[in-house]
Amino acid sequence: MPVNATPGFDLQPSANQIPTNTNYITNFDFLSQYLPDTYEKEFERYGNRTLSSFLRMVGAEMPSNSDLIKWSEQGRLHTKYVDCTSSLDTGGNTATITVPAAQVGTSALVTTAGIAVRAGQTVMISSTLGGSNKAIVTAVRIDDREFDVAYYETAQAFAAGSTDLTVFIYGSEFKKGTNGMEGSLESEGEIFENKPIILKDKYAVSGSDMAQIGWVEVTTENGASGYLWYLKSEHETRLRFDDYLETAMIEAVPMANTNNAGLADGSEGVFYVVENRGNVWGGGNPTSLLEWDDVIKRLDKQGAIEENVVFVNRDFGFNIDDMLAEQNSYGSGGSSYGLFDNDKDMALNLGFTGFRRGYDFYKSDWKYLNDPTMRGGLKSGAVNGLLVPAGSTSVYDQVMGKNAKRPFLHVRYRASETEDRRYKTWITGSAGGAATSDKDAMEVHFLSERAVCTLGANNFFLFQA
Repeated sequence: MPVNATPGFDLQPSANQIPTNTNYITNFDFLSQYLPDTYEKEFERYGNRTLSSFLRMVGAEMPSNSDLIKWSEQGRLHTKYVDCTSSLDTGGNTATITVPAAQVGTSALVTTAGIAVRAGQTVMISSTLGGSNKAIVTAVRIDDREFDVAYYETAQAFAAGSTDLTVFIYGSEFKKGTNGMEGSLESEGEIFENKPIILKDKYAVSGSDMAQIGWVEVTTENGASGYLWYLKSEHETRLRFDDYLETAMIEAVPMANTNNAGLADGSEGVFYVVENRGNVWGGGNPTSLLEWDDVIKRLDKQGAIEENVVFVNRDFGFNIDDMLAEQNSYGSGGSSYGLFDNDKDMALNLGFTGFRRGYDFYKSDWKYLNDPTMRGGLKSGAVNGLLVPAGSTSVYDQVMGKNAKRPFLHVRYRASETEDRRYKTWITGSAGGAATSDKDAMEVHFLSERAVCTLGANNFFLFQA
């Protein structure tokens, strides 16, 4: 039987900036001999409501003194071209190979922009239709994206006009007494950048309302407690701002609408970067080892990071648990114990924290994807999980001017010797201890300026619904 629709859950903050009948006793009928029996402490019916923890688990925070953050990432070390064309019929001794224009400049480059092939190098040529040859490069015409090859084998495997050829360089060979290699290759790295955004929030309460004492003891997730009703709202504003510092880094997108460019610049959040430069699983969740093998094969073609953490919503977590349980000989017909350390006298553990198949995958529930007030329950644009490589990588920091070790995922905030904008908070007004203006109120301001850097996005995997 499905779960009933009621009771539901609140989608709006419960804290109010004014006293309400839920905060104070409103029954002042002194003729009544019965007064309400009230609990002094507020009941936390939604548990820990905060969402921020993801970036603290997988990344770090470090200062930046610029409004533009740039870094370069290594390109591929070896050269390979796909969808190349052969000019001669099957059976010839030589051929001319043409590289598609779209692939020029996607790997190490010759000093003159063009294909990264040089005379004397040896190549393997393969067709998706079957057959392969090995050959030596005899001439290169860089501007035309062409190079001539002479086959080692006696028969050529490809027909004229073949457009499905894959070519990669595996070495070189020169005759005795010949000159050295002509030309050189320059390393090509890709330069990425991101810009910080400014986040702000504010809580305000009048001096008169601060003088009213409530009758309910309130507490918040950061340990604040007391009997003043405004204390709860101020701390919840702070908690919401803390969550936004993380969720903004996850969800931010650059401003692509030129009509709105004057309103905001935007930034490249984690989801945006992985969608555009990383790997995306768009068919729901991988629920079998065969589907996970597809994920692993893709990771093989990327950085092949040994350890990875998969942050999942509840459904994805169940899918992984069920998949791993099926590997047990009794998984489909019942629950077993012993192999999985489940004793008959203890509660059965039906969950898994991770598994190894080619790489180590650690599973972690991500509250942000489950929370109904955020991404939980979305019908369109839902994200079921995110695979994040563990550890750090070496990148060339454009500001520092040297290589530096950085976590794959980390936050840069604006800071200098005189201004630190990682997390600023200040109080203005003339109430609550403030004495900065003649306004009869206390205003608590929050500000941060930050951006997230997603290094090696090709090693990330986004699992979309």
